[in-house]
Amino acid sequence: MKRRPKNPYSYDNYSEPDRRKNLKSSSLFEGINYTLAAICAGIFILGIGVGIALSSGQATNSPNVASREVIDRSAPNPEICVQFGASAIVSDLRVFITLNPFNVYVTQPNMKPGCVLRKNNWSILEQQKLVTDTQVRECKNRMNTFGFTGTLESSPKIECIYQNDAAGNLFFNRPGAVDSKPTENF
Repeated sequence: MKRRPKNPYSYDNYSEPDRRKNLKSSSLFEGINYTLAAICAGIFILGIGVGIALSSGQATNSPNVASREVIDRSAPNPEICVQFGASAIVSDLRVFITLNPFNVYVTQPNMKPGCVLRKNNWSILEQQKLVTDTQVRECKNRMNTFGFTGTLESSPKIECIYQNDAAGNLFFNRPGAVDSKPTENF
């Protein structure tokens, strides 16, 4: 009968105390690995939970305007504004120009929500007697439209405004971007 060579890793190569010691040490390392993995997984899940809590717990009434929906909700008479025009951010400022020496001074802009009406929807202002026939005629002659701040029910500030396309929107003129300019004129 041929004898097989001894396997150095065989269970038979160890004495009984060595076998128990080897068995205990291997289960100890396995326990540490599972425990360590469980601790790491717990810390990871806790980190995700804290991150979600911090990001969703931010105040929504911050002064930052992040989307068109926020501007639409802030507009005076939002239902009328969205249906018959467009919501807007109105910036009131004054410019002072001196000639000797030549200098330009600008006041701090005052930002407030506003609305720009489409030309074919001016009847809303006429029906509520907020603009006169003369104001409408003058605004039409200059190819302008009306914009307002403040609610229509409580004496809004209405002005004939001019659409300035000369400057353009630099967000649409990015190199490599698809030309997708909106063409709606008010």
